[in-house]
Amino acid sequence: MTDQAHGAEPSIPGAIPGKPTSASRTTLSHIMTHNDTNLLGTVHGGVIMKLVDDAAGAVAGRHSGGPAVTASMDEMAFLEPVRVGDLVHVKAQVNWTGRTSMEVGVRVLAERWNESAPAQQVGSAYLVFAAVDSDGKPRVVPPVIPETERDKRRYQEAQIRRTHRLARRRAIKELRDQRAADGFED
Repeated sequence: MTDQAHGAEPSIPGAIPGKPTSASRTTLSHIMTHNDTNLLGTVHGGVIMKLVDDAAGAVAGRHSGGPAVTASMDEMAFLEPVRVGDLVHVKAQVNWTGRTSMEVGVRVLAERWNESAPAQQVGSAYLVFAAVDSDGKPRVVPPVIPETERDKRRYQEAQIRRTHRLARRRAIKELRDQRAADGFED
């Protein structure tokens, strides 16, 4: 992806106006059941990952004003186990936008069914979505406008993650090209 970051306010006539982070922020909540468990009796990580992808996809679609597809998921962290009966809240927001892609940050919280304590964070992830048109081709997304100091920090951190993703992709491509040139077939 060769997206360049948008400025907070587009100055080009006809440019897509930016949207604040709050415009597409959402929370998806789900009660965990026995159908969601793994062999250890806790909620399967894949179930949580699907909820994360669902919430992030809703946010990306809202922000971009149409379909968006998952391009990558990174830094998925499971901090605490989720159990049957827990009410899981998946909170997502757009952290950064490029020309056709968006990074969505997701926090996963769980309220224990048998406790009156506040929800605790049990996971987090960052996903990159690409906005697509009806033919599956990339389409331009509105810039995101960070509203709070936390939003500004998330925007800056997202730029760092993007730089690292692109550098990793380049380094792997260079290694594979070099191996191919040396006659190795992988």
